[in-house]
Amino acid sequence: MEVLTRILGILDEAGVDFRQLEHEPTLTSEESAQVRGEPLEIGGKAIVVKADHDFHLVVISAACRLKSSRLKRALNARKLRFATTDELFELTGLVPGSVPPFGAPVLSLSLHVDKSIMDQTRIAFNAGSLTNSIIMDRNDWYEISGKPPIIDVTDSTTT
Repeated sequence: MEVLTRILGILDEAGVDFRQLEHEPTLTSEESAQVRGEPLEIGGKAIVVKADHDFHLVVISAACRLKSSRLKRALNARKLRFATTDELFELTGLVPGSVPPFGAPVLSLSLHVDKSIMDQTRIAFNAGSLTNSIIMDRNDWYEISGKPPIIDVTDSTTT
């Protein structure tokens, strides 16, 4: 709940509108979209990757598929892989599927956002657990998240 508390504090301090939902645990992006009553496209899927020696947080639309070769190029990396469950927990204290789309001060990871998120008017995401979601204006999220670099690392094919 520490991550959720930090996010709520940041959103309240910024004075932005958002909707917080508490729901049954969701294990897939599709389940999350269903319980939120929102389109899959606005779901912000936060993925932790290791590029060469550094970990990064990449946010893509839940309706898109990550293209590893394009992410490697965008991060200027020779080697790329997903963080393991243990690495993810060590870095964030979170389990897969609960990672929110925030770098510092919420998570100590460099944040990158795919253009598929920027094409949406809202963003919905799990906020530190599999049972808490936040839905908010995408522009507000982008400002609050520190205007992370926009990259093009997904294909247009939905999952």
